[in-house]
Amino acid sequence: MYSPLPDFWNMEFPSRLARLRKERNLTQQQLADLANMHVVQVNRYEGGVSQPTIDALKRLAVALNVTTDSLLFDESERGPDEELRLQFEALSSMPQDEKQLAKALLEALILKHQVAGAIAGTQARMASLEAEPLASIDTKSEKIGKKAAKKTATKLKEREAQD
Repeated sequence: MYSPLPDFWNMEFPSRLARLRKERNLTQQQLADLANMHVVQVNRYEGGVSQPTIDALKRLAVALNVTTDSLLFDESERGPDEELRLQFEALSSMPQDEKQLAKALLEALILKHQVAGAIAGTQARMASLEAEPLASIDTKSEKIGKKAAKKTATKLKEREAQD
């Protein structure tokens, strides 16, 4: 069954791979050798005919000495948004100790956000779990109560019949 490749794949990855290979003055065969794959695969990737596996992407990135992100994304797709771009550019010219301080603050803020999200998710799961057992206990109690009431009514009828 034929499934077309995503538009971004056909347009961007193949040309990005070819560009990076050519910038390093590598032939397809040389890249294939460095990435431990067959040259036909490199040709298919650059032609937009085939998609590499995650493992193949990793090997291509290592062979080209780039990140997998740089193979998959344009620079504008993975950077900070415009609101933060100027601040990050300003940080790059600061002394190393101030960069480390800014990094520590960002990491703390990110961790705080992640923990708050995890706590909220846990609380929601706990609330749903707490509600479920109570509902099942109520249902079981109801059933037990009805059985007891039936038994009592049956015993009362039996006694009345004996009298």
